[in-house]
Amino acid sequence: MPQKIRVVLSSDHAAIGLRQDIAGYISSKGYDAIDIGPVLPESTAYAPHGQAAAARVISGDCRFGIILCGTGQGIMMAANKMPGIRCGVCSDPFSARMIRQHNDANMLAMGARVVGDALALAIVNAFLDAEFMGGRHAPRVALIEPLAD
Repeated sequence: MPQKIRVVLSSDHAAIGLRQDIAGYISSKGYDAIDIGPVLPESTAYAPHGQAAAARVISGDCRFGIILCGTGQGIMMAANKMPGIRCGVCSDPFSARMIRQHNDANMLAMGARVVGDALALAIVNAFLDAEFMGGRHAPRVALIEPLAD
């Protein structure tokens, strides 16, 4: 039996409920959801949570990451500071599909205050169901990594 695809999930306090819903949803679809929290609703900074999830993707422990904060922007910026991460904020399924197909994104960010539950699940589906197309996109993606700080 093939090994389940591992997906790490993290968020700040603004997105705990949505993150937990997504973790349950992707588990029901056969993914191994690695939810690294937080679980308490106290205010917490998004940067450490984005970096912690990115580290799991960089190490190879998880194939993909799904990270959330109020807008998705801050946690995405933190994750993208990590070499080897290609994360995009998506508020629609088309963009989520495109960041996988064209940019070989390995992380998805969303804003819990931007998307509702049903839309979030549609975005997650589009992201996880898409595959990198390679071809003319591969040399373009290869130009991203040398830009890391």
